[in-house]
Amino acid sequence: MLTSQSSFQDSVDGDEKDTELESEGCLIDPVTTPQQSSNSYYALYFYQSSRLHGADDSEAGSHGKPVSTPGDEFSLSLGDTNLPAEAEPELQSYVSRRLSKGALLGGMGNIATVPLSVPEQALGCYCCLVQQDKLQDQAGAAGGISTDFVICFLGGSEKGLEQYPFSNTVLLELDTYVHGLQRSLSPELSDLETHIRPYLSSWYEECVMHIQRVVQLTQDKVSFLLHAALSHTHVEVVGGEDKVKKDINRFLNAASFQGLIHEDTTAATLCNALSEEPQKDVTIDCSQQQPQFLNAGSNRFCESWVQAFLNGADGGNPFLLRQILENFKLKAIQDLNNLKRLIQQAEMNHYALFRCYVFLRHCGNGDVLLHNVKVEHAEMPEAHKIVQVLEEFMYEEGSTSLQ
Repeated sequence: MLTSQSSFQDSVDGDEKDTELESEGCLIDPVTTPQQSSNSYYALYFYQSSRLHGADDSEAGSHGKPVSTPGDEFSLSLGDTNLPAEAEPELQSYVSRRLSKGALLGGMGNIATVPLSVPEQALGCYCCLVQQDKLQDQAGAAGGISTDFVICFLGGSEKGLEQYPFSNTVLLELDTYVHGLQRSLSPELSDLETHIRPYLSSWYEECVMHIQRVVQLTQDKVSFLLHAALSHTHVEVVGGEDKVKKDINRFLNAASFQGLIHEDTTAATLCNALSEEPQKDVTIDCSQQQPQFLNAGSNRFCESWVQAFLNGADGGNPFLLRQILENFKLKAIQDLNNLKRLIQQAEMNHYALFRCYVFLRHCGNGDVLLHNVKVEHAEMPEAHKIVQVLEEFMYEEGSTSLQ
């Protein structure tokens, strides 16, 4: 079971709490703080392990001054960065310590707070070890050189990337983005100017800003997207640019239960099972200035979060907007877990069955929750019977009971 660490009210009150802290001189107003130029950075490092190939430090030094462990087990040298000159050695030292402890696994990034000599002072740092594929490794070993890479993305401000060290969806998005560059990396960095540097520089725009762009595009209709994400409804975007389609798909992935449901039934299985039931795809026509939704649905739960998203989008802090989205998902997961517990109790207690019914009627998200537990309990006879009874009760009361 997964519980929410922050309530819906915490998200709604986020701006108010920030204002109180600002009056005490603790925070910088996120509205007036530059969004990209001052609080998003990247760094690319060459990583060579002497245990594998015994590379000479002078070779690594051709890319920058290497940092080596006392046992000379590896060397780390700078490939490219947009960090200030005084901050980069501090980051390099941090990455070196992580490598010496074996804290970086190939292809799997992690996020931690790193104090650096930058205006933000402390930055959330995503760090990922990118290993060459086996063919490249074999070729490198034959030539005596085998170079891997470490990629760092840093996002600052009072509510920045450091807020999400345990967010599976954020890490998954950043891991996927890093993997998109893997084929272009080489010891020579031949595509540095034309591809690698623009790609690294765009991480903030591609992995953080898309949520704000989607909210600003859809406005109060963002509730349709939230509902589609939770109910695993297929969404087709027509008439828009590829960037708009990509933004909406990323938003849907970020808002879904994927990575948050730790049950035998995976998100993919759940999505496939739900798709077997008759339901209409949601179509979004972006050919006009205001997108038009066809076959879209919503409920009280999703609609109750709309104002929080709009306030977050207007506040100019995309990291805060991401936190609101994380809180939205966690609250939905918390309600789903509560319903599962009640269903388990209802197998032996008829009063708990009534509590299930009352909970579904008042949570505002009954249609989504009932839809999810129906699939998860399909192969559990007793629980499946409880879900069927709840469905009958809810639809006898009318569809408004689920809204």
